[in-house]
Amino acid sequence: MPRQLREVVFVDGVRTPFGKAGPAGIYAETRADDLVVRCIRELLRRNPSLPAERVDEVAIAATTQIGDQGLTIGRTAALLAGLPKSVPGYAIDRMCAGAMTAVTTTASGIAFGAYDVAIAGGVEHMGHHPMGEGVDPNPRFVSEKIVDGSALVMGSTAENLHDRFPHLTKERADAFALASQQKYAAAVAAGQIGPELVPVATRSADAGWGLATVDEPPRPNTTLEGLSTLKTPFRPHGHVTAGNAAGLNDGATGCLLAAEEVAEELGLDVGMRLVGFGFAGVEPEVMGVGPIPSTEKALARTGLSITDIGLFELNEAFAVQVLAFLDHFGIADDDARVNPWGGAIAVGHPLASSGVRLMTQLSRQFAQRPDVRYGLTAMCIGIGMGGTVIWENPNWEGAAA
Repeated sequence: MPRQLREVVFVDGVRTPFGKAGPAGIYAETRADDLVVRCIRELLRRNPSLPAERVDEVAIAATTQIGDQGLTIGRTAALLAGLPKSVPGYAIDRMCAGAMTAVTTTASGIAFGAYDVAIAGGVEHMGHHPMGEGVDPNPRFVSEKIVDGSALVMGSTAENLHDRFPHLTKERADAFALASQQKYAAAVAAGQIGPELVPVATRSADAGWGLATVDEPPRPNTTLEGLSTLKTPFRPHGHVTAGNAAGLNDGATGCLLAAEEVAEELGLDVGMRLVGFGFAGVEPEVMGVGPIPSTEKALARTGLSITDIGLFELNEAFAVQVLAFLDHFGIADDDARVNPWGGAIAVGHPLASSGVRLMTQLSRQFAQRPDVRYGLTAMCIGIGMGGTVIWENPNWEGAAA
């Protein structure tokens, strides 16, 4: 029978403050699933006109789905958050684009009519579960030369990107990293970053109870001179350092999605409208170029061009990866449309959670920018992929006269 697709809207997004992974990090003794629970509860608290029983699905991503990130975390987090037992949930994994895929998958269900309202998000506790924990790669990958051995080490793939594009120098990467730190600090000072954060109670056997209210990773005193002296752990005399790449982090994100008419029925705000998305595969050993073909695919399928995009939220897994994207599309390193509030180099990148951080920031920027119609969130993905989601600003005031 014929079906009519529905418009899907991003209602609201929240996240925990991001922490540094490891025994000294703010979440060292906090469970990963409890971080997600805080996000789900906060979404319901901030949107009181939404009856909990109207949530049709909870999709939560994690890259390492074991321990406190296992047991079908979308379902277990929903139960722990107090949603009715009738609300189903599931876990999803696309490495760094887990939360992004949770959004596109549930949004597709909403468009098709299978859901009215969904919660999507992600979590990564890299202190409890380092990247690659428990993984057993098939030896055929290397023995049959399906991929280069460096494809399984994300930092090495970034070094490979510097090799492939030698004009993307370490100096450019360091300058981009410094700008990320500076833009993030300015956004915090202006109150642009902060309202979306969910305070999290923390505990330490030594220090007792605490309350996480701000991001832990940023380094506001970063300088170019300091960045130039950092070690290159993935290759002697390389280009990738702890200063021009995202760190190892803990954190969770969550967002509320709905059919546009259902949002109107329930009195929910509309932060942005989904236009389209695309995922693409690339050579795993240069996975950082993934957002280029995924963006080309998303633009082609929506009938838009790169010049239609007024705001970009690009995940800064590595500075070189963002620079490759910008160069490909003819965008300057310091273009004001790109990551105006800084990015993952400053705030952190808890793998599967980051896609919804990008979306939440874009939605908040849309509210301040009625002159911008379209925005884009994009990220590179381990094992050679890229993901891009295009959004429309409901506050757009129309073309200038």
